[in-house]
Amino acid sequence: VLRSLGIPTRVITNFNSAHDRNTNLSIDKYLDSSGKTLHLTEDSVWNFHVWNESWFTRRDLGSFYDGWQVLDATPQERSKGIYQCGPASTRAIKEGDVNLDYDSSFVFAAVNADYVTWIRYSNKRKKRIYSDTRKIGKLISTKAVGTNSRVDVTANYKYPEVKEISFKISYSQYKNFLMDDKKILVTAV
Repeated sequence: VLRSLGIPTRVITNFNSAHDRNTNLSIDKYLDSSGKTLHLTEDSVWNFHVWNESWFTRRDLGSFYDGWQVLDATPQERSKGIYQCGPASTRAIKEGDVNLDYDSSFVFAAVNADYVTWIRYSNKRKKRIYSDTRKIGKLISTKAVGTNSRVDVTANYKYPEVKEISFKISYSQYKNFLMDDKKILVTAV
């Protein structure tokens, strides 16, 4: 419909798309102390999700947010009382401006939430045991104009993930850390 009105529009596919039901910008998985999955949250990760982008000028948000805007024709959550999603500026999503109207926090989580695993103890205490900042929002793509090729638009939604820095330590340093009851991760090189 938007294309018929002369508004540039394209389909976007997001692989490993997060569905953040509690809007905390993370996808939380809970385990009991034996490792059994506890169903304490409705957060989920979908294999993929598809939405549209359209090119708008944003007088309501300011020119910084002009450009591609996310519009989801199949929203799964209520926004301001009705099922709708967008138009959320891809610039706002990339910059982490999650407090803007038009569901920028929901779309931010879909492409950039942390996947966090917790142990939930019987006394209601929980402890984070793992956090994956790279799992969500993979190969965000659209179709190339005039061909059936895929165009990767991930950089429109998020900055590249920071690479882990490897370092070497001597065995004596490692042994001292162990004696001090400190935990470190050592990778053999």
